[in-house]
Amino acid sequence: MEISSIRKEYTLKSLDIKELNPDPITQFKIWLQEALASEVLEVNAMTLSTIGMDGSPNGRIVLLKEVDHGFVFFTNYQSEKGKELEVSGKASLTFFWAELERQVRIKGMVTKIAESESDEYFFSRPIGSQIGAWTSPQSQKIESREILDRRQQEVEARFQKEPMFRPAHWGGYRLVPSSVEFWQGRPSRLHDRVNYTTGNESWSMDRLAP
Repeated sequence: MEISSIRKEYTLKSLDIKELNPDPITQFKIWLQEALASEVLEVNAMTLSTIGMDGSPNGRIVLLKEVDHGFVFFTNYQSEKGKELEVSGKASLTFFWAELERQVRIKGMVTKIAESESDEYFFSRPIGSQIGAWTSPQSQKIESREILDRRQQEVEARFQKEPMFRPAHWGGYRLVPSSVEFWQGRPSRLHDRVNYTTGNESWSMDRLAP
């Protein structure tokens, strides 16, 4: 089959702007609960897009871990994305829930969360993930897998002798949105799109052409 011939008609739902919550984070939580109830695969997986050092867009999949007044995720601060966020402070998130024929796009500013919040989440993770945060020099070049395996063994030996603590180079970020777009697939590629934008601490909503 040729890629150009692959097509899927979206027919499950529609999106009426009058039925949406006036607050996009509340509306996101509503859609997230529906995705959870529908057993969407990797429901909290999202594409995090940052601005590369050369000005080019740079995306990868990360996991959403909390929704409060923003969207919280965790990573190595010294990773490629960590360095890019340190410079620009801007990012976007994209969720695609194929089972519901829905997409959410979020843009905003990103800042580190409080150290106490990062500590709390770090110690909620499995011990293997805690070890992993200490082991990987994320995004740096390594000569072989064996180097990573050896580092892991060294970290495991270290924390058999002393209490575990969160590495200073690992923690959370919160993206506070400036715009949020909800997309619902519709027949004939005439999809529903509603975009929220903020100004003066209030949100406005607009329907966008597909």
